[in-house]
Amino acid sequence: MHFFDSQLGIFLWILGQCLIVTIGVLISLAFLMYADRKVWAAVQIRRGPNVVGAFGLLQSFADFLKYIVKEIIVPAGANKFVFFLAPLISFVLALVAWVAIPFDEGWVISNLNVGILYIFAISSLEVYGVIMGGWASNSKYPFLGCLRSAAQMISYEVSIGLIIIGVLISTGSLNLTSIVMAQSGNYGILSWYWLPHFPMVILFFISALAETNRPPFDLPEAEAELVAGYQVEYSSTPFLLFMIGELMAVVLMCALITILFFGGWLSPIPGVGDGILWMILKMLVFFFLFALVKAVVPRFRYDQLMRIGWKVFLPLSLGWVVTVAAFAQMGVPGYARWIVGG
Repeated sequence: MHFFDSQLGIFLWILGQCLIVTIGVLISLAFLMYADRKVWAAVQIRRGPNVVGAFGLLQSFADFLKYIVKEIIVPAGANKFVFFLAPLISFVLALVAWVAIPFDEGWVISNLNVGILYIFAISSLEVYGVIMGGWASNSKYPFLGCLRSAAQMISYEVSIGLIIIGVLISTGSLNLTSIVMAQSGNYGILSWYWLPHFPMVILFFISALAETNRPPFDLPEAEAELVAGYQVEYSSTPFLLFMIGELMAVVLMCALITILFFGGWLSPIPGVGDGILWMILKMLVFFFLFALVKAVVPRFRYDQLMRIGWKVFLPLSLGWVVTVAAFAQMGVPGYARWIVGG
C-alpha cells in the first residue's frame, strides 16, 4: 500500500498542506501590510516605509519582532483567561477559514460541498473574539468599542449573506470550485459573475470594508471617540494577534470577491491559460482597492454607517435575491448556469 494511502500518510499530507497555506498567508500579510502603508503614503505624497531592508521591505517583520519582544501588560481587574483567549480566537478563526479557499482547480485543503457556508459561519464567529476582548479588559472604552464592533459586523454580515445567496442561485452549488467553474466560458472576463451581478459587486465590496472594520468604517477603533476601540488595553503579542486576524480577514474578503464575482483562477483573456497566478493577481488588485479606500475616503459617523447597512444595503440585497431568483426561473442568460451547464 502506498504510504500516503495510510492513515499516517493522509494525516501528514493534510498537515503539510495546512502548513504551506498558513506560512504562505502569514508571509504575504507582512508584504501586504507594507503595500498598504506604501499606498497610503503615495496618496499623501509621502515616502512611507523605506529604512528597514531594501526599499523598506522588511519593515513589517521589524514591527512583528517589536510586538513580540514587548512586555505583555494585563489590566489589574481583567479576566485573564478570557483576556488572552480573545486574540487567540480572532487569529485562529481568521486562519481556519482558508481551509476551504481554492487557489486553483484541485488546489484546496478541503473541497467542501458547503464551502461558502463554512466560510460565512467562520467569519460570523469572529465577532466573539472582539466581544470577549472588550469585555475581559474590564474598562469602559474597550467595552463600548466591542459593542460598536459587534453591531457593525453583524449588520453587514446580513447584506453579505444575501448577496452570496444571489450567486448561489445562479450556480446551484455551495462549493467554491463549482462557483468558479460556473463562470468559465468562451468570453473570458465577460463570462464572470460581475456582469450579471454587477450592482451587488459594489455592495459586497463596501460590506466587506465594514465587516472587517476597515476605513472608512473603522468606527470600533476611532481614536478621537473611543481611544482605540476594543483592543485599547492590549499590548505585545495579544495585540499583534488581533491585528493579524483583522488583516487576514481583509485578504480573505479579497479572495471571496475574486471567487464569487471575478472567476477565481480563470483567465480574463480567452485562449490564455488559467492558473493560481490569476487568482493571486486579482486578490492583489482588490487589496489595492481596500488600501486606496483607506487613504482617500473620510470616516463615516456611526449613525451613517448603521443607516447604510439597514436602510440601504439590506433592502437592496434582499430585492436582488428575489430578482435573481426570478431571472433564473425565466432562464435569463447568465443567471441560471446550473441549468444550462455554464
